[in-house]
Formats: sequence, C-alpha cells, structure tokens
Amino acid sequence: MSQYLVAIHHPDDFDSSVETGAIPEDIHALNREMMAAGVRIFVGGLTPAREAKSLRAQPDGKVLTTDGPYLETKEHIGGFWVLEVAGLDEALAWGRKAVVACRAPVEVRAFGKIPEATKSQ
Repeated sequence: MSQYLVAIHHPDDFDSSVETGAIPEDIHALNREMMAAGVRIFVGGLTPAREAKSLRAQPDGKVLTTDGPYLETKEHIGGFWVLEVAGLDEALAWGRKAVVACRAPVEVRAFGKIPEATKSQ
C-alpha cells in the first residue's frame, strides 16, 4: 500500500462561508465513503493562505518569519486528504471523486519513501 496526498486548490479570494447547500454534504459523503473503504488516514482543511506564515533560514543562522505563503501564486491548497491505497490508479479514482464533491481543482501526489535510519555501532 502507498500513501497519497489528495489536495484541493482554492483561489486566493476563496471564502469557505459561501460553501453552502450540496458542497459540504458532498464532501461529508466522500469522507464517509473513504472511511468505509478504509483508505482515509487523515483529512484537514486549511485557513486562508493570507493567514499563513513563512519561515526562511538566513545566512547568519537566524530564521526570518514573514506573513503569507512562501510562493506567489493565484491558488493555494485549501484542504487535503492523506489516503493509503494500492497505487496511483486508486488514488486518482479518489481524486476524481474529490473534484466532483469539492467543485475545485485537485492534485494527487504520492508521498516519497523515507529511507530507514541505520543503526550506529
């Protein structure tokens, strides 16, 4: 089994308070379906990008904290799922359902493999 990020993208000016009616219920239904299938590891919604803080290492060893996202872009990740599935095809199938439920673009990306730590002797 592999883990995948299914990320929902929202425009800069996205306002979650306008999501009424069918959208929240469709997202809840998708969450229930993911849980029933046993693929959902974690789910989370994010506050608007304008509320983000970015941290950058400086040459003097200090860390600079600034307002806003690190990248200049017109859309940002607004929420995401972490799924554990058999492979990319299954992750994409869930991604297609997320596009329909959220009515927003979706990115599907596999988590990289982290090498196991070696024992020091």
